Amino acid sequence: ERDLAADLGVGRSSVREALRVLEVMGLIRTSTGSGPQSGAIVIATPTGGMSTLLRLQVAAQGFPLADVVQTRLLLEDAVAAALAGQDAPDLVGAHRVLEAMDAHALTPAEFLALDAQLHLALAESSGNSVVAAIMAGLRTAIESYVQQGAAAIDDWGAMADVLRAEHRAIIDAIEAGDATTARSLVRAHITGYYTAAGLTRSTRPTD
Repeated sequence: ERDLAADLGVGRSSVREALRVLEVMGLIRTSTGSGPQSGAIVIATPTGGMSTLLRLQVAAQGFPLADVVQTRLLLEDAVAAALAGQDAPDLVGAHRVLEAMDAHALTPAEFLALDAQLHLALAESSGNSVVAAIMAGLRTAIESYVQQGAAAIDDWGAMADVLRAEHRAIIDAIEAGDATTARSLVRAHITGYYTAAGLTRSTRPTD
């Protein structure tokens, strides 16, 4: 932001607002933390109108938590099954995010921003552009709710360790081609966090 403001001869607040607009339009994605995946990143293939529409809807009034959770279960179940069914799924991006999440100096907000990025990376790797677009559009709502729940978790360090282990187990199952296990682990991972954070009592998986 500082370099762009100096190059363009404008204030940092103007640069920050421009980045927000570009993110809503689906042209960039932003994340906190440090390393090659942090900051504002230009998206090579913008997800288009569907993501933009969902992002605007989220910004305008948001979605009920129960609907967000149910949609995540439906979409990420499909993502896990699709990836596990591929002969050699491209999980390079997901592994990069996993490595970034291993840094123990991350704040809860930084960790959860990477968490949302990991789930989006898996959706993008699934090969289903519609699912990836919907996940990209819902990312703001997903991240908002998981960030809200972090404050209710007494031992964040222990929770972060659990989430790391769950992420790796999901990816291990995908790479082993075990769709049933991958889908089960994804559902338990999503519902487990929302329950532990006190955001929802229980969420029944969709068959």
